[in-house]
Parts: sequence; C-alpha cells; structure tokens
Amino acid sequence: MNASTPVLPIITGSMLYDMVACPHRVAMDMFANPAERDKASPFVQLLWEHGTAYEEQVVANIGEPFIDLSVHSGLEKERLTLEAMVRGEQLIYGGRIADGDLLGYPDLLRKEAAGYVAGDIKSGAGEEGGGYEGEGRPKKHYAVQIALYTDILERLGRADRRWGFIWDIRGKEVPYDLMALYGERNPRRLWDDYKDCLGKARDITSRAIITLPAYGSGTCKNCVWYTACIKYLEEANDLTLIPELGRSKREALISRIGTIRELARINPADFIAGGRTVFAGIGPPTLEKLHARAKLLTAGDGKPYLREPVNLPKADVELFFDLEVDPMRDLCYLHGFIERRGGANESERYFSFFADATTAATEEMAFTEALHYILATQPSTIYYYSKYERTMYRKLRQKYPNVCAEAEIEALFNQPHSVDLYNDVVLKATEWPTRDFSIKTLAKQLGFSWRDTHPSGAASIEWFHRWFETHDPGYRQRILDYNEDDCRATRVLLDGIRKLPIELI
Repeated sequence: MNASTPVLPIITGSMLYDMVACPHRVAMDMFANPAERDKASPFVQLLWEHGTAYEEQVVANIGEPFIDLSVHSGLEKERLTLEAMVRGEQLIYGGRIADGDLLGYPDLLRKEAAGYVAGDIKSGAGEEGGGYEGEGRPKKHYAVQIALYTDILERLGRADRRWGFIWDIRGKEVPYDLMALYGERNPRRLWDDYKDCLGKARDITSRAIITLPAYGSGTCKNCVWYTACIKYLEEANDLTLIPELGRSKREALISRIGTIRELARINPADFIAGGRTVFAGIGPPTLEKLHARAKLLTAGDGKPYLREPVNLPKADVELFFDLEVDPMRDLCYLHGFIERRGGANESERYFSFFADATTAATEEMAFTEALHYILATQPSTIYYYSKYERTMYRKLRQKYPNVCAEAEIEALFNQPHSVDLYNDVVLKATEWPTRDFSIKTLAKQLGFSWRDTHPSGAASIEWFHRWFETHDPGYRQRILDYNEDDCRATRVLLDGIRKLPIELI
C-alpha cells in the first residue's frame, strides 16, 4: 500500500447491528462530537453486564474442548484465530477475523464438514415472533452480524456454507440459514438484508451519503445520542416528530414537504390524483391523517380529539392491567391490576402478583394467582395498552399448560370484555398533539404523573435485577409503585378518551 492508497473505513458486526435499528447511530458514532453523548442509562449498563455474565456462563459450560483466544487482542488475536483454523481446531472462542474493510469478532467459530461456521452468544431470545418454544423467525440485527462473519470466512476460504447460529438465553442453539427464502411469495433472504445493510454502512462511513436522525419512541430513548438527536429534530421541525411518520415516509415527502409546519399548510387534495398521492408508499388516507396531525402539532392550543365515535363497554368492575417482564431472564415477574368498581375512582384498589424469585416455579405461581384473580372478578372489563399482555399470557400458558386451557386465555382477551386501548382505540379513532402515542406521553398529556422521576419499563427491569442481587426492599417497592402508576395511567387514559370531542377530518 502506498501513501496515495485510500484507507477504507472498517465495517464491524456491531456497526451492522446498529444499522438495523438506526443508520444515523452509525454516523453519530463515527463523526459526532463525543461530548454530545449521553451517559449510558442504568438499563443499558445492565444489558452489558448481563451479556458478559451470560457469555461467561455459557463458555464455562460448553462441555467440549475449545481454544480460548479471548485474552488476546488486535492483530495478535487475528493471527492466532487464522492459525487455529489452519490447524483445524474444532471450536474457537473469542476470535477475530478480517478481510479488506470487514472486521468480525465472532464469539464462536466451529469446525464443520467443509470449513467453519460462526456463532454468537446472546442474552436474549434467538428468534422473534414465535411462541414459547420458539419456531419464530431470525432476528435481523443478529442475522447481519452472523452474515458479516460468514462473508469474511468465505473471503478467507474458511466457510462451510452461508449459515451460522445464535446461542440464546434459553441455552438453545438457534440456526440462522442465511440463504433461506423468507417465504414462497417473498424471494428475499437474510443474505440480501446483509448485503443491503453492508452497502449502506459503507456509504455512511465513506460519507457518500449523509444521514439524518429520525424519531422513534421505541428505539431512541435508550440511545446515547438521544439528547443530541432530539435537539436537532426539534430545531429542524422534523417530520418524524409526527406519530407514525418514520424515516421511510419522511424520505418520500421531504423533496416537496420538508417540515411539520409545511405539512400543516398543504391542501392534501393538491397531491392526490387518480386515487393515489404523488408520494411513494403513502396513500390518500394516510396523507390526510398525517396532515391533520401536523395541524394539531403546530396549533398553539392543540387538544386531543376523536376522529370517530368509539363504543367502550360499560361494566361495574373494570380491571386495568399491566405486566413487567425481564427479557434477559425470559421471566414475567409482575402482574399488576387496578380494580375500579362502579366507575368510582375512590373505589380503586391495586392488586399485584410478584415472582419473588427467578425460578420457573415462582413465575408459574404468579401467573396462576393472577389468572385466578381475573376469573374471580368476572364479569368485568379488562383494559390494557398494546397486544403485549395478550401475547405474554399466551406464552405463559404454553410454558405452564397445567395452569389453564388455551381456550380460557383466548376467552379472557376476546372483545368486547377485553379492550386493547392502544390498537383498538387510540390508533383507530383518536388524535393527540404529541410526538408519539406511548402510555407515558398520553397520560401525561391528560395531567397524570408517575411517582418515579425516571419511569420506564426498561428501568423496572433494571430495578428487578438490582432487587434480585441485593434483596433491598426499596427496589421491590419501586417496581410495585411504577407498575401501579402504569395501571392507573391506563385508567386515566380511558376516562380521558371518554371525554374527547369528535372532530371529523
């Protein structure tokens, strides 16, 4: 290499992992002022701790000979990894592989018939979208990492084939077939996702493209660049501060409509012809909805309203339901309920069913007691926020089939006696002068406040881990207070929705 040869920016597996959630995170990590970084939240620090501890646990119990390269670093680690593969070592832990601008740190490299396959140890589930026993689909952010390792192995002439594995939190080896089709009607493969992700990462790191931040309530709040990005978005009056207007819709709009204020001023009819809009992927109803939200956000005194009437059931007994789940332990540790009778807030009582240990037996007991409580209150109407509670109860029933029959869970969540306020009401029929529709945001809009200064589901998980480590009753009470506030916030939202005026858009 001579002095004029350009040095390519290095692409790593962790970079591609971040790319899946937010391309701008990659740009910020490379080019932003480090002084603008937020301190990692206690929850993120817990993830690091737990990931490290779980990896150590897995390695300690591998049960077969392996070569440990984790104590080495840099080019020495890379040299030793290549030498181990040349010798045909059966299992390599903590290696480093590289070719060109690609650099990978696979947790495991395992010798197969024709070469090596790469695997990572993850303190989360290896699949998403399946039941308790798995049988879901591979996680894209895991898959692009495995694909990068596989790509490097191919370039080095050391790959067995285009597949790898995740050793997940259940102690299960989950195969990742990178060349399998998504489905009969979808010819894409995980390998295609990897190639797209790699191309975009190269464009970002070489500054061939300039990324912009985009707001997403589920992905942004634990990011170390949250404060810097939100400041930029607010100053730019960015379109993604409109609920459900994410990065892809902004890209479709931005050449003609660049800000929330501009969107609020348009006449949607000017952009619709022949039953279609001029914006790719945005239909007329969506454009009209986003326009109405922009108007609401730019109005100095914007108030929430109903787009259409909603039929909410009347019941003498109402249950407001919220779960706390630790995904790192695959454990549902708290079932919480606010019970209200006769519509009188002074009748409210909080009931909780807490797993006082991290064992299957305590999880099953908490599930059993909570289910018996719900059944004992019948007839009642159950309110919850998003499909998560229903999904988790289905998984718990699969996990503990002796607790109840599948039909009992399905009957429990059947309408009209069970209402998902988020999907059945908020998304379908309401508008709010807010940047997202999370329960925290909407309940605060209605004047509710949490007792904790930093309330979140992620914080609750961190408190649960600290409680398990220390058995400090203060952590346990903090979890219970937070869960009770979440349940009461659901009641506040229900009452608020019932009072909203109807405004047709």
